[in-house]
Amino acid sequence: MERVAVIGVGQTKYQQGKRETFHELVYEAASKALKDTDITVEDIDNVVSVSSDFWDGRTISSMAISDASGAFNKDISTVEGDGTFGVLYGMMRILSGSFGTTMVVAHHKGTESNMNGITNTSFDPLVERRLGLDALSSAALQARRYMHTSGATEEQFAMVSVKNHVNATRNPFATVPMEITVEDVMNSAMLASPLKKLDCSPVCDGAAAVVLAAERNAKKLSTNKKRVWLNGVGHCADAYRLGDRDLADTRALKKAAKKAYEMAGVTPDDIDVAEVYDAFSYMEPLWLEGLGFCEDGTGPEFEERGAFDFGGKLPVNPSGGRMSANPVQVAGLAAVIECVLQLRGEAGRRQVRGAEKALAHGINGMCGQSHCVWILGK
Repeated sequence: MERVAVIGVGQTKYQQGKRETFHELVYEAASKALKDTDITVEDIDNVVSVSSDFWDGRTISSMAISDASGAFNKDISTVEGDGTFGVLYGMMRILSGSFGTTMVVAHHKGTESNMNGITNTSFDPLVERRLGLDALSSAALQARRYMHTSGATEEQFAMVSVKNHVNATRNPFATVPMEITVEDVMNSAMLASPLKKLDCSPVCDGAAAVVLAAERNAKKLSTNKKRVWLNGVGHCADAYRLGDRDLADTRALKKAAKKAYEMAGVTPDDIDVAEVYDAFSYMEPLWLEGLGFCEDGTGPEFEERGAFDFGGKLPVNPSGGRMSANPVQVAGLAAVIECVLQLRGEAGRRQVRGAEKALAHGINGMCGQSHCVWILGK
């Protein structure tokens, strides 16, 4: 099977209340990706847009930004979900043999939306939606279940927030870089027990883009940058209804991770840096268990010991993660971009020394209903 490489990346700064329109954000990210690759829009065969009609407040939202993404007179299609799934679709289009290069773009303006109202509509309209369930309240249920099965404490979750917000102080793209303490997290406003304000990611705006190329094209087009290869990917979905799954059981993520590791020919021990979805603090240790970096129920203990700190055995979310910038539709694509920068040695003050293999993770659906795992390498 022909290999696929990331040959260009671009992203806006993730901020709250950005004045730019959707089109301007996409144009900025796509232009940066093309400049990074040192090619022109004519070299792009097709475009994959990651967007959501609900979040955008309009139907067929991908078509509204088609010109800004360089899709005029080209094939464009949409993935409505996390950016990691957009990269998956872009890679599959190349592997089909129909295209040699793909631009994947994602955009999000969370501050112009109502997160609670929008995520409430993702639940069953007859029962669960009427209960008022949304992203926050359902995450609180998952956090409480995880505490029950693992013995994790709120203070251990707070350590994740402290770590990732401090990591973000080295990332110029982050929304809320800050140095905080466990006490600061514990004393922040309670939003949905056990989740406090500083346990939750900030609503923000932004866009990101990557250029993917088949191996035959990558070696010809990407002359000015190191190519980063998409060595493995896995994705898997769990049951839709929260009551049909144990929220502390990462079975779907385990299957996705297993596929990705096998495709890349690596094990968790081979990973040098990881960008893991952490919209809420408890998610990082929970997903790290599912990814095989520690045994079930031990993630909080590993966090407490500093195993996943910037200078730890496995640096996790050196960018600050989604905890420090969570443009929802863009989140997974931002994670992929961070991994690319780490492997190129271009991550600046947050650079992990000697990074050869990286893992990017994204989720879709409430409480991690579905997962997508990428293994990237030089």
